[in-house]
Amino acid sequence: MRALAVMAVMVYHAHQWLTAGFLGVEVFFVISGYLITLLLISEHERDGRISLRHFWIRRFRRLLPALYVALMLVGLYCLLFFREALGRLRGDIIAAVTYSTNWFQIFSGQGYTAAFDFVPLRHLWSLAVEEQFYLIWPLVMLVLLRKGRDRLPKIGLCLFGISIAISVAAAILFHPGSSTACGIDGGGVGPPCTFGFAGRQLETNNFLYLGTITRSTGILLGAAFAMLWRPVAIMRGPLRNKSRTLDLFGLLGLATLGWLCYKMELYTSFTAKWYGPLFRGGMLLAGLATLVVIAAVTHRRSLIGRALSNPVLNWVGTRSYGLYLFHWPIYQIIRKQAGIKLSVTEMVLALLLTCSVAETSYRYVETPIRRGHLSQWWANRRRMSHTRRRNSILIVSVLGFLLGVLGVSLFTAKVKCTNDIECSFADAASLAGPPDITTVSVVPTAVPDATATTTTTPLAVTIPGETTTTAIETTTTATTVVPVALDVFALGDSVMTGAATKLSQAGIWVDAKESRQATAGAAVLEEAQAAGLLGDFIVIHMGTNGPMSDETVARIMATTVRAKVVLVLTVKADVAWVAGNNDKIRALPATYPNVTIVDWEAFANEHPELLYSDHTHLKGAAGTTAFTNLILAALGRAPIP
Repeated sequence: MRALAVMAVMVYHAHQWLTAGFLGVEVFFVISGYLITLLLISEHERDGRISLRHFWIRRFRRLLPALYVALMLVGLYCLLFFREALGRLRGDIIAAVTYSTNWFQIFSGQGYTAAFDFVPLRHLWSLAVEEQFYLIWPLVMLVLLRKGRDRLPKIGLCLFGISIAISVAAAILFHPGSSTACGIDGGGVGPPCTFGFAGRQLETNNFLYLGTITRSTGILLGAAFAMLWRPVAIMRGPLRNKSRTLDLFGLLGLATLGWLCYKMELYTSFTAKWYGPLFRGGMLLAGLATLVVIAAVTHRRSLIGRALSNPVLNWVGTRSYGLYLFHWPIYQIIRKQAGIKLSVTEMVLALLLTCSVAETSYRYVETPIRRGHLSQWWANRRRMSHTRRRNSILIVSVLGFLLGVLGVSLFTAKVKCTNDIECSFADAASLAGPPDITTVSVVPTAVPDATATTTTTPLAVTIPGETTTTAIETTTTATTVVPVALDVFALGDSVMTGAATKLSQAGIWVDAKESRQATAGAAVLEEAQAAGLLGDFIVIHMGTNGPMSDETVARIMATTVRAKVVLVLTVKADVAWVAGNNDKIRALPATYPNVTIVDWEAFANEHPELLYSDHTHLKGAAGTTAFTNLILAALGRAPIP
C-alpha cells in the first residue's frame, strides 16, 4: 500500500496522468496512524507499559538520518551549482530540521501549488505532520491505555467522530477560490480567504491543506481503526472465514482510490472551485477507502494481501520513505522550478535517479543506522586498523568542512529570484528582488486630459523568509484631477505582467497581477467602471489561473457594454481548465457584438519559442513584443519595434 501511495505521488509531482496523485499522502497518513497505534497497543499488551524513550529512538533512527542526508545533498547542490537558491533554502532547511515545514510554509505564505519557484524541499510538509504525530500520539496513547485496553473500541469510535468533525469544519471554512485571491479578488464568495494570527494574514486554504490539525483526519482514522481492527484478534473471531468478502471490499477500496487519483483535481474544473472536492469529502473518502483496503490486506487469508505482497511492490514499499524524500528534489533539479511538466524522457531519467539514490540511502544509511551499526562502529573505533581510522577521519573532516561552508553560505545568502519567469515579474515591476504577488498598474506615457506626476515611493515586497523595501519610481495621476475614461484599459494576469512595460509604451493603461483569478478581474473592471475609467477600448486576458464560471464571465462582460471594441485574448497554458475557458472566450462574439477575439493560444502554439519552458509566460523581449503587437494589430495601431 505504501508502494502504491508513493508511486501516485511521484507521478502527480511529475505532472503526468494523475491529477490527484497527491492523495497518496493521505494514504500514508492513514497507514501511519494505523501501524503506530497498533504497535503501541501491542507493546502495552506485551510489556504492560509503553517505553516513550525507545519509541522515539526507533522513530528518529528511521527518519532523521535519511532526511539529513537529503538536506545535505540539496544544500551542497545549491552551493556548487545554484547559488541563487541559497537565500530561500535557508528557512526551508531550518524548518525541515525542526520538523515544522508545514507551519513554516503557512506562516511564510508559500502556497502548496505556487509555480515558478525552485523549491526542492516543499514536499517535506507531510513529513513534518507525521513527525509531529509521532511526538504527540504516544503521550496520548499512554494516557488512554492507563484507562484500560477494554475501553479502546469506544475510544476508536470517538476518534472516528473527531475525524469526521474536523472534515466538516474544513468543508465549512475553506474559501471557494484561489488561495491567493483576497479582498476584491475573493469575489465576496463564502468564508474569508485569509485570517489574522500572531500579527500575520494567513491564507485559509493553505492553512487547511498544510495544517497539522486539518490534515490529522487520515491519521486519526488510522488510529481509530487500529483500536477496532486488530489482525490477530480478527483471526480468532467469526471474520476469520470472511477473506473473500474482504477481498471484494478491498478491490472496491483500491478502485475508489484509483478513481479519486485519476478524476479529482486540486483546482477542479467540474465545480469551478479550488480545493472544493478535497475539503468537501474528497480526502475523507480517500481515508475511508484506505481503511477498507487495510482491512482486506491484513486478513491472513486474503488474496489481495498476497497480490500486493509481490516482490516489485515490496521493494518499492520498503524504500517508499527514500523515494518520497528524494524524488521531489531530483524533479526540481531537472526542471529548475515548480509547475513545469516533466517530459517522458525527463520523467524516466528522474525515476532512475530517484530509485538509485533511494536504494543507496536504504542500504548504506537507513538500514545500518536503524540496526544500530553506527553505534557499533563508534564503540569499536579504538579497535580499527590504522588505515580505516585514517579514512574515517578524512571522510568526517571533508564532510565537516563542506557542511561548515554550506552553513556560512546559507546564513549569509540573500534572497533572489531563481529563474527567468520569476525574474521577469520583478523586471516588470522594476523591483530588485522577486515579489511574492505583484500587481503592476502602469500608466502610459501620455494619458489624455490627465496630469501626471512622478514620485519615488518605498514599496514593501514580501518574500518567503524576509521582507525588503525597495524604492520604485511610479507614475500616477494627480489626485486633484477628475478621473477620465482611459483610451485603452488592459486587464490581465501574470502573462500580461511580463508585457506591461511595452504595452504602456504603446499608450495602454495596464492593470495586471500574478495569480489573478477571473473573479478578481471582474471586481477590478467593476471598480474601474464605477470610477469612469473604462473608455472605448478594453483589452482582457484572463483565465490562465483557474476555471471561469459563466457567472464570472457575465460579470466581466457587463462592464464592457459601452466600449466600442473589447479585445479578449484566448489563454495558453498546460492546465486542465484552459480548453473550457477558451471555449467560453471564443463564444463571446455571438452574444457581445463589440467583442473581438485575439487568438493568443493559436499564435503561441505556432511560435513556441516566444514562451518559457512552462509554455505559458512570455519569454524575453521577443515574447513581450509579439504579445503587445498582436494586441496593437487588433486595435488597428502601429506596432512597436
